[in-house]
Amino acid sequence: MRLTERLDDLIADWLPRQRWFAGKDRGIDDVSVVFETELVSGDPSLRHVVIAVRQGEQVDRYQVPVGLRRELPGRLEYAEIGRIDGVHVYDAVHDPELTRVLLEKMADCSDAGPLAFRSISGLETDLDSLASPAEQSNTSLIYGDVYICKLFRRLTAGINPDLELSRGLMGAGSKHVPALHGWISCELDGTVSTLAMLSEFLRTGTDGWQLAGTSVRDLYAEADLHADEVGGDFAAESERLGAATAEVHRDLATAFGTGVMASAEVRELARQMHARLNEACAAVPQLVPYAGRLSEAFDAFAKVDEPLMVQRVHGDFHLGQVMRTETGWMLLDFEGEPAKPLEERRRPAHPLRDVAGMLRSYDYAARHLLVNAKAVSGNPDQLEYRAHEWAERNRTAFCRGYAEAGGVDPAAHEEIIRAFEFDKAVYEVMYEARNRPSWLHIPLSSIAALSASPAPGSRTR
Repeated sequence: MRLTERLDDLIADWLPRQRWFAGKDRGIDDVSVVFETELVSGDPSLRHVVIAVRQGEQVDRYQVPVGLRRELPGRLEYAEIGRIDGVHVYDAVHDPELTRVLLEKMADCSDAGPLAFRSISGLETDLDSLASPAEQSNTSLIYGDVYICKLFRRLTAGINPDLELSRGLMGAGSKHVPALHGWISCELDGTVSTLAMLSEFLRTGTDGWQLAGTSVRDLYAEADLHADEVGGDFAAESERLGAATAEVHRDLATAFGTGVMASAEVRELARQMHARLNEACAAVPQLVPYAGRLSEAFDAFAKVDEPLMVQRVHGDFHLGQVMRTETGWMLLDFEGEPAKPLEERRRPAHPLRDVAGMLRSYDYAARHLLVNAKAVSGNPDQLEYRAHEWAERNRTAFCRGYAEAGGVDPAAHEEIIRAFEFDKAVYEVMYEARNRPSWLHIPLSSIAALSASPAPGSRTR
């Protein structure tokens, strides 16, 4: 049974309920199957389907591994898309009986129709998969405790930066990224494009956001202690994370080279920062009192007269993109911001842009518990002071580790780091106002504090 021409209505109804679907804010005008590839025949069977979704003038492509069964086990009912001629159609990422074929075909370096499966070395194939519930824009399959396969749901023509940078870092011998084992690709618009990548699963790893959150809770539980006096002090880990980040930046420069941003390009970047600020002020009046200070920071950046080195960077760096393992910090997910065009995500940038992203993440880690009054108890002003103290301690430690490991010293480049961080905070104000209004005070409080404080890392050590 071919699904083409028969899957359209089912997918159109099912898509808006998926976390990885990027068009939830708009109606779907049309769904069509771009191509369909049978990977497993019989009952159950597996079809790899690429669909085109039209919403107004925009057309996006997504991949959906589709399972077909005459009888659907109870364990898979939640994954059902619908039925065609009495046959259950479901999202096959949740069926380990079918997803094993992805691992087998990568191990064999085989092709199936338009799909190319590749691996770097021998793979274990007798492993069941489990779909991770933690993903947002992608879906990850965890095979045993050995591999993690990231399926890029929304497809873009070209090599995904996560695969591109992981290969380069592996070639540079980086110690702070998971080993790459394989990938799946196809042709889109005449260009080899990434569908999935298979990496080492960090079974001993703990998410950086989780570790930082535990440290903050410890601080809030000890009303009479400062951040450096609490047993869960995170500063030493922040310093080690800064060093690991500097080493990965150095490896990226080795693998992909560096360039120089001309003065005209710096001014254009500052102009874009001003434009984003103006847009945010028009949409969020609470930001207006800080607009003057933000503009001053962007103006100071525009006047930087030193050559600015640019290189490939992570592009979406925060505490949720790092893991602490028994051997040290590991950096993950080099895809960049998925909502941005591929060309923009691949564009070299100043490494302090990544640093600024992590500094903003520390502020979020310190303040996110304060959103829910029931999560912590105490005087609000006192809690805000403690949040600021924790954030400053860890921001300074991260910058110290980054600079001492050979990264660009944020304290010596105040105009650059301040502009990047303010620009990120302006983005956060817009995001929270549109999506999580109860969190809006987090970036606004951070902007207020940043406006009154020296550059990160510039305090007396």
